[in-house]
Amino acid sequence: MTVADLHVHTTRSDGELAPEAVAKTARAAGVSCVAITDHDCVASFLDEPVVEREGLTLLSGIELRVETETQQLDLLGYVVQPTDALTTELERIQADRIERARAIVERVEAKTGVELDFEAKPGVGRPHIARAIAASPIELDFAGAFKELIGNNGPCFVPRDVPSFDRGRSLLAESSAFVSLAHPLRYADPERALDHAASLDGVEYRYPYSKPVDLAPLVRAIERYELLPTGGSDAHDRNLGVAGLNQDEFEQFAEAIGLTV
Repeated sequence: MTVADLHVHTTRSDGELAPEAVAKTARAAGVSCVAITDHDCVASFLDEPVVEREGLTLLSGIELRVETETQQLDLLGYVVQPTDALTTELERIQADRIERARAIVERVEAKTGVELDFEAKPGVGRPHIARAIAASPIELDFAGAFKELIGNNGPCFVPRDVPSFDRGRSLLAESSAFVSLAHPLRYADPERALDHAASLDGVEYRYPYSKPVDLAPLVRAIERYELLPTGGSDAHDRNLGVAGLNQDEFEQFAEAIGLTV
């Protein structure tokens, strides 16, 4: 049974769940702890890195995209208290997100001849653009927008300017109680992704992959690098607790971050 969902997005990035609705939604799902891990921003709506609200423990977290020599990875920071260095980098990243979104929209409009009803705001990501495409006269739904236009190999794709792995890891290590590698088996080269986990505290073991995966490489990495498992739903909708830590796993994680359960 999932008691802790440590990978949840809200409307502050590209999620559908409003921050004020997290507690009620989590309780309805039977979850007792949630980490808010919005993309490239910290949960400023939480007064402290750990907050007890309506019978739920809320952790301030972040999901940060970084660049390695061969691929981009996502790092999850937990119990985040932003340093000046992290705040400065996140401001730069958010500005880049807005510029990138505008560039993608310009390409979509030029290719399709359709003007999108879209405004780039802090936290903007491609899902926002895909929703605007799906709501437009363009005959593509959300998934089709990615497949035909704005996906990584699409004609309207624009890359992001993200920090290096070492830079991102350092920023999170200085500001967070725990740093984990997100969804390691989603990357083009999972083995090389897991090699980078050697310098982290944990790795996301519980995750709702869209197809069956072989967890053996992940288990080996956990044992080899003495990592703790984390887990979460990666919810961009309102369905919390789809994946996450069970009670025993959560107690190990809680001890690592100094949380009493």
